[in-house]
Amino acid sequence: MAGAPRIAVLGAGANGAGIGADLTRAGHDVTFVEQWPEHVEAMRDRGIRVEMPGLTEVTRVRAHHFCEVAELREPFDLVFVAVKAYDTRWACELIRPVLAEDGLVVGVQNGMTVDDMADVVGPERTIGAVIEIAANLFRPGVVERQNRREETWFAVGGIHPLATRRVEEVADVLRAAGHVEVSADIRSSKWMKLVVNAAELVPSAILDLPLDEAVREPGMREFMVRTGREAVRTALDDGASLIPIIGMTETHLGDADRFADRLLEIVLDVYTLPSTLTTVLQDWRKGRRAEIEELNGFVSRAAERSGGVAPCNARVAELAREIEAGRRTAGRGNLAELIAAVPA
Repeated sequence: MAGAPRIAVLGAGANGAGIGADLTRAGHDVTFVEQWPEHVEAMRDRGIRVEMPGLTEVTRVRAHHFCEVAELREPFDLVFVAVKAYDTRWACELIRPVLAEDGLVVGVQNGMTVDDMADVVGPERTIGAVIEIAANLFRPGVVERQNRREETWFAVGGIHPLATRRVEEVADVLRAAGHVEVSADIRSSKWMKLVVNAAELVPSAILDLPLDEAVREPGMREFMVRTGREAVRTALDDGASLIPIIGMTETHLGDADRFADRLLEIVLDVYTLPSTLTTVLQDWRKGRRAEIEELNGFVSRAAERSGGVAPCNARVAELAREIEAGRRTAGRGNLAELIAAVPA
């Protein structure tokens, strides 16, 4: 990658648009590629408006519809993939024809998406990432970002030696959007993020409540703790290691349960405001499918493969599937059924 990289943000939702705006303001050559037509038109007309605590920034950006990718001619050196985890494979296929021969794709997503990216573009061009940022997007062209850049956290790492040698290139660019660490074991780092995501994203959405409100329901915090502990044990059975993320320290690495508990504490204490809606609840309120199979469903299936059990994660996935199928309504009435999954 010689000279200034040409960058694409593939998926300009709440996280992708916020990150892309930061990179643009830092002077990088950034192109937004997004699937929501009204959002693309709003960004073209007015720029992207990012509302943060005590600060609002409006940034003029270059935005394209997904259907316009076939019209692009100049290849991209870096593609930050910020679509939903379940859209990763086809989105990478979409952008692959305009990825430079030595270009890299970087999955700034939840879920274990590195293998889907690698299957499409090759492991030598795949960079995994962990992201911790709280943001909403309900109005075209407007991101409600609930933490500022200095509170945003990333980890990046390669899954192939050729990609690993170039991780610092990605980190240097991404530092315009927050604190960036290089992970020597990005699969384990992503598993650790999945641990806390499993504990809070879908469970709180099942109650149709903001995260801060959901955790205050009787018995809910205990349920979330048990769900995270199941996930961390499953991660270890799957070959992952306990790796500190989002500000953890080595002192939390001696006990898997304590590790999972501390992760949840950090998310609730540092990254949660009274108005914070998880990505899953945002999707449901927009009438969209959420990342159920990529979060608690993934944990449940991984536990089965290793001969273990993850009853809390399995119950979360089951109830969430019923909500998406229209057989159940998200709301406080689901709390008893969640708690009933906790082993005696």
